[in-house]
Amino acid sequence: MNTARIVVLVIALGAGGVAAYLASGYENKPAPVLPVAEKLPTVEILVAKSDIQLGQAVKPEDLQWQTWPAATASGAFIRRDNRPEAPNQIAGSIARVPLMQGEPIREQKLVKADGSGFMAAILPSGMRAVSTEISAETAAGGFILPNDRVDIVLTRRLKNPDGANNNGPTGGNDLVLSEVILTNIRVLAIDQAPKEKDGQNAVVGKTVTLELRPDQVAVLAAARQGGTLQLALRSIVDANASEVSLEDQAIKRPGGVSVIRYGVPARQLTSQK
Repeated sequence: MNTARIVVLVIALGAGGVAAYLASGYENKPAPVLPVAEKLPTVEILVAKSDIQLGQAVKPEDLQWQTWPAATASGAFIRRDNRPEAPNQIAGSIARVPLMQGEPIREQKLVKADGSGFMAAILPSGMRAVSTEISAETAAGGFILPNDRVDIVLTRRLKNPDGANNNGPTGGNDLVLSEVILTNIRVLAIDQAPKEKDGQNAVVGKTVTLELRPDQVAVLAAARQGGTLQLALRSIVDANASEVSLEDQAIKRPGGVSVIRYGVPARQLTSQK
């Protein structure tokens, strides 16, 4: 064996020994200590175990306890440490609004029926549910859904008193008068459907159920006997806007004809037929 091979062999053995030493030192090195994450305080709150539909009677199996960060748990949530029997206490309540799976249960969204029907259970205190006939032509083409807000327009045809001699300014044509009689009215149901079905964006029904105050019930009942009713769908943007009185509308809006009927100002639009 010549000298060059011996030198190469010695170098290789030396490099292998150094590598083995370094590897053994790395393996014996203790693993770095990871900082322990601070455990946040939690509470158990009552949530919907599955989707709960509008008008559905809640059962204990529809609810479950779920761990929730205590810092973000609202005071309106139902806590297990305060009310461990809450699932059984809530059983039989009716959902006033849809609840999604995992959504915390709040009693403001539930109502005890106490043997009453669904509609009577979900009506706010002091309000009334009144139904009236509609058609696709008088209900925004069928695009009005439960929980939408609408204005109600009354249209009447009046005989022109000058029609006999045709000397009046309207040339003897009948008068068609339209006026908004109710504004920002909540739709409770279309026919007997109090909720949107299968995500559809149009419901063509024959009857609409409206949420009205007692004084509005009388206005609607009289209007049904006096002409044709039409629903005007309100934008979702101004659906929660404060209701403006018809008298204020008549004063603020230019144009049209303001008349006094039974001592009540009302704005009317007049056209000829």
